Amino acid sequence: MTVTLAIDCMGGDHGPSVTVPAALDFLRADRDARIVLVGRPEAIEPHLGTALATFGERLRIQRASEVVAMDEPPALAMRNKKDSSMRVAVNLVKEGEAQAAVSAGNTGALMAISRFVLKTLPGIDRPAICSTLPSMRGQTHMLDLGANVDCSPEHLLQFGIMGAMLVAAVEHNERPSVGLLNIGEEDIKGNEIVKQAGELLRKSGLNFYGNVEGDDIYKGTVDVVVCDGFVGNVALKTSEGLAQMVATFLREQFSRNLFTKLAALFAMSALKGFKRRVDSRRYNGAALLGLRGVVVKSHGSADVFAFEQAIWRAAEAARNRLIDRISERMMERERSEA
Repeated sequence: MTVTLAIDCMGGDHGPSVTVPAALDFLRADRDARIVLVGRPEAIEPHLGTALATFGERLRIQRASEVVAMDEPPALAMRNKKDSSMRVAVNLVKEGEAQAAVSAGNTGALMAISRFVLKTLPGIDRPAICSTLPSMRGQTHMLDLGANVDCSPEHLLQFGIMGAMLVAAVEHNERPSVGLLNIGEEDIKGNEIVKQAGELLRKSGLNFYGNVEGDDIYKGTVDVVVCDGFVGNVALKTSEGLAQMVATFLREQFSRNLFTKLAALFAMSALKGFKRRVDSRRYNGAALLGLRGVVVKSHGSADVFAFEQAIWRAAEAARNRLIDRISERMMERERSEA
């Protein structure tokens, strides 16, 4: 299936020096895809080489005269920069010229612009940020990771539905397991919001596992972990800090003296395998779920490899009818409650 992706080339810490090569690598690997590079042509073209001629109609540039800064207040970005590369990329999705948009830019601005331009799907109160994390059994999808600090039980139920539909779309698992992040597995644990959310999820028709604890995220106990944005963001940043600490400790231990350096040479193959399994770049790309279009947020510091992974995630979501799946599930719920 042919899919067209709009790439915000100006967003992120590195801009076109990362986003453009990543888009070209993606086009080389996926012959059924088309890319629209959104941004300032004078900044994009130096990174293209002969790509426009090579890819022909599969690649084009869409001019956007403005750039949203990484530290810019979302409200100002939305109100004052209507020709930003971020806004133009999302507009292409709304207009049907692209099936998904990918940006490494300001997260708050991307969420605000996407929600304003695309609007939320029927039955969805708030969009949520869903990302993929490595686990002992493969990977786990977790939401919300920061878009919604205060959530009602109904919001957590909606997150569960959206997360399940994402896994069904991109991993072809039609009945993924869903867990509710809590301080214990027992139904009586947690605050009132979490307890009520658990009751809603049990009645939802989803494959609800029940409550899960923090260590279940990386055990891979469930396919989808649901929480509010405050808890999710803290858990994510804690995980990133732990990964950095472990990497630092390993480097320090293997560089202590001649013998540890020799040991590192013998362990090189195992260390490379370990690094690959926990490499956060492989899991780059968080979906903004609940919108009337596919939008994927890349980490701002992503390199070419990581940004390309975000593009792949957007393509898979678009090809596998993510928006339709969420809409259909919400309509089924509405009919069952009527």
